[in-house]
Amino acid sequence: MRNVTKQEVHNASIPQLKQLCEEMRKEIFSTVSSCGGHLSSNLGIVELTVALHRVFDFPHDKIVFDVGHQCYPHKLLSGRAEKFHTLRKSGGISGFPKRAESAYDCYDTGHAGTALSAALGIAKARDLKCDKFQVIALIGDGSFNNGLIFEALNSLRILNTNILIILNDNGMSISPTVGGTYEVLSEMKEGAAPIEDIKLFERFGLTYMGVYNGNDFNSLLPALVQAKEKLSEQSVLLHVTTKKGQGYSFCEREPQETHGVSPNTKKATLKEYSSALGDELTNLAHSDKRIVAVTAAMTDSLGLRGFFDAYPDRAFDVGICEEHASVLCAALASEGLKPYYAIYSTFLQRAFDEIIHDVCGQDLPVTFCIDRAGITGADGETHQGIFDLSYLSFIPNLTIAIPKDIGEFRAMLRMSSQYPHPLAIRYPREGIEGQVNALEIGKFEILHSNVSNIILFAAGERCLTIAKNIQLCAQKEGIDFTVINARFLKPLDEELLLSRKEKYIVTLEDNVLIGGLGDAINRFYMNSGKTVRNFGYRDAFIPHGETSALSRDYGLNEEEVLACIREFYARG
Repeated sequence: MRNVTKQEVHNASIPQLKQLCEEMRKEIFSTVSSCGGHLSSNLGIVELTVALHRVFDFPHDKIVFDVGHQCYPHKLLSGRAEKFHTLRKSGGISGFPKRAESAYDCYDTGHAGTALSAALGIAKARDLKCDKFQVIALIGDGSFNNGLIFEALNSLRILNTNILIILNDNGMSISPTVGGTYEVLSEMKEGAAPIEDIKLFERFGLTYMGVYNGNDFNSLLPALVQAKEKLSEQSVLLHVTTKKGQGYSFCEREPQETHGVSPNTKKATLKEYSSALGDELTNLAHSDKRIVAVTAAMTDSLGLRGFFDAYPDRAFDVGICEEHASVLCAALASEGLKPYYAIYSTFLQRAFDEIIHDVCGQDLPVTFCIDRAGITGADGETHQGIFDLSYLSFIPNLTIAIPKDIGEFRAMLRMSSQYPHPLAIRYPREGIEGQVNALEIGKFEILHSNVSNIILFAAGERCLTIAKNIQLCAQKEGIDFTVINARFLKPLDEELLLSRKEKYIVTLEDNVLIGGLGDAINRFYMNSGKTVRNFGYRDAFIPHGETSALSRDYGLNEEEVLACIREFYARG
């Protein structure tokens, strides 16, 4: 698709705008099918994005996308259409707004609930600098459940500035939207909302306009023009409805299945850890009525659909409210239940205080099932799960487990049902089933023993695969070393660490180096006379790209680890 100028969008007739929308949909569908990415949300927001570019003057005016996975049409209209085929590829266009990528992207996003706070900050800075431009926060109904949105709404009058909030209501986030806010929005869409609901928004300092069809230019364009005019006097909440997957029948019928699409490059031998999670929890819950499952708007992505169907009274999707979910789990556990909180690593960061204060501070038996740990690849900086070992490792009462494969993950889940303390199990998206050996809290596993001066500790499936590859290469050169499955970061297997006589220690982890496994082993062997070399991700935000290439480029390079092994071997 060629780049479209601002003037073309401003001067186009309605039929021409509709034709442009069809071209954009074809480009999005073709590119996402090839590169992976967010599909149905972007198909649904095409008309709304085109209308915004017609009525407003970007990049002079500013738009902040909540989450940001619905920004593909915006990228096509902002000089990036001819590069759109590089979406989510290394060195190509990001799947999320990036300030470094274009002046049209005024704020980096990737997690839900941040757009309103950001828009208010940008608008207030505008006012203080006496600038003249409009600020728009584009927020989905799923994000509108997030507590941060209500914190921002609460400060709207205090900040005394004017912004346009566009509520893009398609009834979905990754999973169908749930909760009281969703019920209010549904009543508004149906014209059945009591006047008190609308007055609530007005009490925050907003003029409510809605509900408009966000896929119909005849409804949408006049509404945007009117909203823009009102911004000279007040902030506006413009409520529009869009159809997720618009224009592609399968995407319309299956918006959950087509929310995020992966390129067709998976190896048939790999399975998803989420599937194992769902199977094991469902089986455990059959005989243990204490077990409950909690998720923050990601039931299917985390493998819990079977559990939700089998035990609807013991399954809770609280919407995009990660902090609330953590406190809910703590409270459930305080009353004798056994909560399992399934969540992506990058999203668990949002509940950091609640993990410390509510779960671990009370030593409650909540199990955090941390999916997408380590480098996740194409979604980039905001979605890499490379910090969890670091931000969890210093919390008292918390046990941290890192399975070597899906089989060991299943065993950890079974073990966890009787574990009376907080537990975090972190794992990547995919792996092999594997074999399970004896499992005990805080005990490592010797995978390969060799009488040499070198020992390698690896945490998790990705790093153990690297260790095995390195060992095969080293053995061809007549070099061998002991390999340890460091399956618990906390507690460390101090008994094993004390017993090892090797002089040279190598650690591998799918996490940033600061605060992870390497740091813990360094501290343990401090002043011991041993030489420790750590491999993990350097102190950086890792961009989008192919997972193995990013892992290699940012610190887990097999050649560098092998060179270290050779160096230690030569030292004797």
